[in-house]
Amino acid sequence: MSDPRPVGPGAARLRLGTRGSALALAQSGAIARRVEATGVPVESVVIRTSGDKLVDVSLAKVGGKGLFLKEIEEALAAGEVDFAVHSMKDVPAELPAGFAIAAVPEREDVRDVIVAREPLSGDPLEALSRGARVGTGSLRRRALLRSLRPDLDVVAMRGNVDTRLRKLRDGEFDAIVLASAGLRRLSLDVGALPLDPRRFLPAPGQGALALEVRAGDERTSELLSALHDPAALAACEAERAFLRELGASCQVPVAAHARRDSDGGLRLDGLVASLDGRTVLRDAVDVGPGGAREAGARLARALLERGARAILDEAEREVGSV
Repeated sequence: MSDPRPVGPGAARLRLGTRGSALALAQSGAIARRVEATGVPVESVVIRTSGDKLVDVSLAKVGGKGLFLKEIEEALAAGEVDFAVHSMKDVPAELPAGFAIAAVPEREDVRDVIVAREPLSGDPLEALSRGARVGTGSLRRRALLRSLRPDLDVVAMRGNVDTRLRKLRDGEFDAIVLASAGLRRLSLDVGALPLDPRRFLPAPGQGALALEVRAGDERTSELLSALHDPAALAACEAERAFLRELGASCQVPVAAHARRDSDGGLRLDGLVASLDGRTVLRDAVDVGPGGAREAGARLARALLERGARAILDEAEREVGSV
């Protein structure tokens, strides 16, 4: 259902739905300020999601990252908010009917970073001592850590960025792995050391934001289009098409990264791994005339032909049995 209110300078206030975590508020606040710079006031509406309530439960066990969107999309459908700001990596590869992504702003740093209790030098992944206890809430990061450094003690963790950093300071971990984008948006200087995204592939959509609206709300979409970055959209479309063609969810370790190569073209790297990191399939394709979505689907099919489906199915069975 479209919103009859005018858009542009002097328009009525827009209501922005957001989670209440420090990171979500930082992200939505930055978007609100950019919208207000066009002359439209924004009211932020904080909504507590199912994912926020289940702080001690593995997301893979209870339905995945879509739990961070459910209540916000219900408010959007009911007309209680006009648009929502999500971390793109939390958005399912297939949106529910009735919703659309109106804009993808400029993408932040896509890399993962290591934050260690003691200073590290050189390559941070190689600098970690044997047996170091490393915490992460991501199945993808756990699989990659176990693949690249099988001698590490990789441990699951939940909680927001502040909670994870506190656990690190309290000595529960020797190091933790986080997204660079979150730390940058929170303006946190914690000595984070970046991991090479060509080796330690990020999650599909990592570092990007999705501005979601009701399907058919052309006026709000028109306003938000001022924040849209076509390059960020193309990269995210390639990565999300890879995820969609695999039929994968956050219950399995999947990574994808669309990047500019030395010739200026867009190249998509993709990866599927077993939970223990012992089996890793990866490949890359150029994003050609067929477009980003076609490239993502083509890369997924290449990995499926090499046995990715068996890896995905086994990972989902393992997660379900824990």
